Amino acid sequence: MEIRLNHILCHTIEEVKDAGGYEIADFLDEWSSFGDTVSGQTSGSTGIPQKVELQKEDMIASARLTNDFFGINASSSMFLCLSPNYIAGKMMLVRAMIAGADLITVKPSSSPLVGIDIPLDFAAMVPMQVQESLNHDFTRERLKNIKSLIIGGAAVSSLLERRLAELPIRSYATYGMTETVSHVALRNLDGKTKEYAAIGDVWFSQDARGCLIINAPHLSHRVFETNDVVQLIDNYHFIWLGRYDNVINSGGVKLFPEKIEQKISPFVSSRFFLTSQPDERFGERLVLVIEGKRWDREKVELFKKKIAHVLTPYECPKLILFKEHFQETYSGKIIRRID
Repeated sequence: MEIRLNHILCHTIEEVKDAGGYEIADFLDEWSSFGDTVSGQTSGSTGIPQKVELQKEDMIASARLTNDFFGINASSSMFLCLSPNYIAGKMMLVRAMIAGADLITVKPSSSPLVGIDIPLDFAAMVPMQVQESLNHDFTRERLKNIKSLIIGGAAVSSLLERRLAELPIRSYATYGMTETVSHVALRNLDGKTKEYAAIGDVWFSQDARGCLIINAPHLSHRVFETNDVVQLIDNYHFIWLGRYDNVINSGGVKLFPEKIEQKISPFVSSRFFLTSQPDERFGERLVLVIEGKRWDREKVELFKKKIAHVLTPYECPKLILFKEHFQETYSGKIIRRID
């Protein structure tokens, strides 16, 4: 084992502990073992995180794809601000080892750039970390030090995308899952690009539901079925529409809550989600749930007028509800339930 952590070349687990901390050391200790796999867990997007065994060869193949795409090599500096307990953090470590790059590490936090003021070639963050960094002038300036930034773990709002497009950096939304050992497609967050593009030798198809099928020749499993409804542009590009389990059928019209939420997001400062309730006439009606105290009638009516300009009649919520605090999954994602 050999890895550069915070400018220190480490060859032993004890050196890793001193340079990068115990969590990183735990993963690298497992990585250095004789087994063909390392343990991981799913993000818990739809419930309790599930334990999975990740093939080391798959992780190496995935790391090479990313390193090739972003031109990461031994002279590169990378930034780890995610937990190595999850696939995103593990893969940053593997990429650094494969490339021989210098990996700068900090403890995961909502504002990871507070103590970092050096040029970085490559970093991975979740949307909350990027949003928080943009909210303060000095960390916003430090974001500009990052040459290439990938963002995953949750959806990137249209507002966040617009703010990122103003910065002189390359930023990308990722598409992938634990089972594909990190991302298999990227979307340029330049404010214009809507489609995800495959990386490496990955290609796509669809099942009868319109859900994405991932064909990944570089991985041992090779084919992965998903519950993500997409518009397939060609075998290498798609537009993500939403989760099949979240699709709402209102009066025979299929509504994708995630895409409508993107349109609404500039008009709501609080967290929110779209769901449905049974409706005698339409089968299901669209319901908007906003976190926090109830708005007064005047604010609600003004909000309805604003969103009516960006939504089709079918996309306009038929009911707006308020909930003091949202329930979350283990990974911090909102549970889309009204109760």
